[in-house]
This record gives sequence, structure tokens and C-alpha cells, in this order.
Amino acid sequence: MDDFMKKFGSLLLVAVFAGAITLGTYKLFLEKPGYTIVTQDHEAKLVTTSYTPTSARGAGINEVDFTTAAEMTVNAVVHVKNVTINQGPANIMEFFYGSGRTQRPQVGTGSGVIISQDGYIVTNNHVIANSDQLQVTLNNNKTYNAEIIGTDPNSDIALIKIDADRNLPYLAFGDSDETKVGEWVLAVGNPFSLTSTVTAGIVSAKARALGSFDQSFIQTDAAVNPGNSGGALVNTNGDLIGINTAITSQTGSYVGYSFAVPSNIAKKVIEDIMEYGNVQKGILGISTIPMGSPYAIEKGINEIDGVYVAKVEEDSGAFDAELTEGDIIKKVDNVDIRRYSDLIGYIASKRPGDELIVSVLREKELFEVPVTLKERQTMIIPHLGFEIKNLTDKDKKTFKTKKGVKIIGVPETFRAYDLEGKVLISFGDEDINDIKDARTKFGRITRYGRTSVTMLNERGEKERLIIQ
Repeated sequence: MDDFMKKFGSLLLVAVFAGAITLGTYKLFLEKPGYTIVTQDHEAKLVTTSYTPTSARGAGINEVDFTTAAEMTVNAVVHVKNVTINQGPANIMEFFYGSGRTQRPQVGTGSGVIISQDGYIVTNNHVIANSDQLQVTLNNNKTYNAEIIGTDPNSDIALIKIDADRNLPYLAFGDSDETKVGEWVLAVGNPFSLTSTVTAGIVSAKARALGSFDQSFIQTDAAVNPGNSGGALVNTNGDLIGINTAITSQTGSYVGYSFAVPSNIAKKVIEDIMEYGNVQKGILGISTIPMGSPYAIEKGINEIDGVYVAKVEEDSGAFDAELTEGDIIKKVDNVDIRRYSDLIGYIASKRPGDELIVSVLREKELFEVPVTLKERQTMIIPHLGFEIKNLTDKDKKTFKTKKGVKIIGVPETFRAYDLEGKVLISFGDEDINDIKDARTKFGRITRYGRTSVTMLNERGEKERLIIQ
């Protein structure tokens, strides 16, 4: 039995050694190498999909420092509160005793930007419109009463002022013409009454047309919400390049895009208000055909790179420079003009008397011509829709009047009254001096109001029209 166990043990030992030698030979000479590294880190691994070298600091937003611009801006942006007192509905006690109606204050909020150390603040006109009381709260929570210095509804810009007990931090206007599409910007304001909120985005587009505004806007995707209106749009250097004005939204809150009045336009409006008391607006004196309209498609001008001149106003800068129908404006000064919003956006930063160098394409020939901007000589008056123009010296002699405006177009509803070509000389008992005066006076007409206007025909006879 012992001999058997010894033989069995010897055979088992030989078998183990033989197996080890065979396995080792296979591993060493026949099996292809393959290694698996096992660690205790179970997080997903990053795999690069490109061999393009990347920046050690990262890419895009990680390379932009917003902190300096934010620090420079937040203390110069204020919270604006507009208090409007509305009369409540009449009640039975008022009917018997003549007591006053209940006064119910309504509060609207927005933002503003301090533009001088003595307390001048730029904001949106719609932020302070119809206010009975204005209050401005600084970033340090101090509140001051504010007065309105001037407004311009056309650009939606207003200037207000507070009297503080110290010099205030302020922002200087930057050059919005130098702003580039794709450039990083910050929107600073007070959305939903939250103070000193900073959001970041890029310039999505320049010279963007927006609704009925006769100017162009900077479009950005920085988050802007109700309460941001009147706040600052700044670049990463902290330069004020726009005043946040509007958003596109079906809900009333931010959904992707917002719009700002370019700083060059806002600066010009503010300077006009401070120097002249109103906005000095120069016009080129041309009208164009809207791209995409059936007429533009029919005339083959729908894809023109520039502004097609469809009509030139008499007594305008374009008229004096002999621009004509069919000309295509390609550039103004050093600014490329590719669409009408480019043109009106640039001209909105200019005044009557400013001279521009206009590049014009006429019958395949490109040339430059100087054009001096003039004040608008025609306009559409509110409510009635009459197109009117200032009187020329010839008109004054013909109608024997020194004041008034000439009707040069009427809507279809007034065609039967034979008004075209006549001169409006008074609104009620007040004289009409020029088209600006007419716009102000006719702006008072309400839906249920009733007034009269006096006109002159070419025979010098007065005619009266009752408007109701």
C-alpha cells in the first residue's frame, strides 16, 4: 500500500510539472498579449474624438473674464420705480355727495444706468411713461426721488436725474458701431425687482429691425426679463454699448433673444435732450421697397445687397445730392449698408446738418456723393393719417400765410372731402406752425374726442372740418 501511494504521488507531481511547463510555453510563445487594468475609480472616462490640440485654459467662455466688467457695471445700474395714480371707478356715494374717486397707485419697475457722477440716468421711455412719482434705488439700497429731464418715445430713451449727497459711480458710452457679432456681452439690470443681476450672452445680430420702431437694435441672447428694461448692455471691457429695451416672448419672460438700443443712438438722444430740449433728427430723404414684398419680387430687387431708392423726398439732402429712383446705397461713410435697418440705424445717430459720404451704385457704376442731412419735412399725423409737409416759400406766397402745413396725402376714408393740397392752419383755437407742432396737437385727439381744424384753399378761403 505504501509503494502504491509513493508511485501515485510521483505520477501526480510529474503531471503537475508537465502541465505547468505546457501552460507556460503556451503563454510565453503562442498566446497574444492582452492586458486589463482594473482600478477602483468607477467614473466614466473622457475619450477625445479629435487630435486637435486644445487650450490649457479651456475653450470659449472659460477664456473670458466677466468679473471686471461686472464689477464696473453693477454699481452704476439702478432700480427705477414708476408710481402712477389711477382713479378708481365711480360709486353710489360719489353720485349723491360728489366725493372724489378712490386713488389706486400702480407700480411699475425697470432699470436705469447712471451716466454722470452728478446723477443723470438713462432709461427707457416706457419705464417712466405716465409716472406721477419716480423713485430710484441704488445698488447700496439708498432711494432717491427722480425728475424727468426729457424723453424720446421714438427711440424709447428717457433721461432722468436724482440729487445724491455724493458723487455716483457711472458708465461712459462706448462705440456701438465697433460691436461685433459673436462678441461676449453682459446684461445688467433688475429683473423681477432683483437687484444687480448680471447675465451673459453674445451679440446675435446688429442693426435688427423691430416692429414699428424707426431705428435698429442690437440683438443678444443674454437673458433679459421684465425689469431689465433700461439696464446696461456692456462688453467685456465694461463699455456701455446698449440700453436693454425689449424681448421677444409669447409669455412675457425671456425665451432666447433680447434687444438693446445701440449706445451711439442713446448717446445722441441724451445729448440732444440736454442741449436742445428735444431730439434733433436728421433724415436722408429716401424711401425704399420692403424686401420680400410682391412688388420687390416683381421688380427683381428682392435680393439686392444694399438699399434700393424707390422715392426721393423733395427738399431733402438726397434730393439736393441728386439721388434718384433706382439707385442702390451700398455704404455710408465707412459703414456697409446691406439692408434698410443698417441705414436707419446709422442715420439715427446723426443730426440735421451732418454731412455723410454715401456710396451709390447706379447702372453698374459705383460712385460717392456727399449728402447733408436735413430735418424731416413730411410726416403722418396721428389718428387721422394725413400726410403733411412743411410749407415752402412758394407755398407761403400761394396761400398767403406764414404758418401752417400742407396736406399732400389722405387715406381713403377722407378722399371724398377734397383735402389734398390744402393747408392746415389751426387745430381748434391754436395755430399750427410746422409738422412737429401738428404732430403734438393732433396727438391729443382721443377716440371719443371732438375738435375742429381750419384749412386754406389756394384761393385763400378758409374751410373748417369737424373731427369726431
